[in-house]
Amino acid sequence: MLSYRHAFHAGNHADVLKHLVLVQIARHLGQKEKPFLYIDTHAGAGRYALDSGHAARLKEYKNGIGRVWERGDAPDAVADYVSLARRINPDGRLKSYPGSALFALFTLRDCDRLRLYELHSGDAPRLKENTKAAGRRATVVAGDGFAGLKASLPPPTRRAFALIDPSYEEDRDYDRVVHAVKDALARFPTGVYAVWYPRLARLGSTRLPSRLKRAAAGDWLHVALDIQHPPREGMGLYGSGVFVFNPPWTLRATLAETMPWLVEALAADAGAGFTIQGTGDGRQESEV
Repeated sequence: MLSYRHAFHAGNHADVLKHLVLVQIARHLGQKEKPFLYIDTHAGAGRYALDSGHAARLKEYKNGIGRVWERGDAPDAVADYVSLARRINPDGRLKSYPGSALFALFTLRDCDRLRLYELHSGDAPRLKENTKAAGRRATVVAGDGFAGLKASLPPPTRRAFALIDPSYEEDRDYDRVVHAVKDALARFPTGVYAVWYPRLARLGSTRLPSRLKRAAAGDWLHVALDIQHPPREGMGLYGSGVFVFNPPWTLRATLAETMPWLVEALAADAGAGFTIQGTGDGRQESEV
């Protein structure tokens, strides 16, 4: 199914969490001299207009990045994320939003490489255009990102970071994510793999974190952000989560500092809260 267009949801609360985590992982990996490969299984168009087209119809960004855009009290991780989004909004007005490919491109070094997959026939050419400044550093493939992840591992550099975030329009995407992670860990056990998923009152969504925990062979970290109570009718996105395999050792502390502020900034009702779980030093949960 290829009806999903991320442009409708660009910059929403789920993007804030996903891209904040992406930036923090990439920053950490960049501290070592050896280059790494960034793999994006569902890269979308790379850049989205917020003042026209699809995003202007739903305006979800107003309750996402729009709520943190001008905040002067943001934690360092949020301020870093916003500063990268400002790179395509040089006049200071929030008119465009970077997709995951651009956040990665802005964060990675000249020695690092990007392999970006997008199956949608309308978005793949836009992705290539929006990342052309990277030159040979970025390879855009108009194809299936799950198959692309398998073909990309192990990387020649022996260092890799993959973002896996399908639309989950089809229930089988939950199974495909689990199978993709298991295969990736078998092919390249030391890679960093970040799985984004929607928080929905659906069995596939609610079961996914526990399925990913069982797939983990080493360290893992799970962070989830809810902005409201689950809808009574059982439909609609009330939050999102990111599950990271082989997370940077600094990530948990960064999120523990950041998530309470983010919940306060993005909350839609009293059901807002966050969860941080992982191997190592226990579990933290909070609600406001």
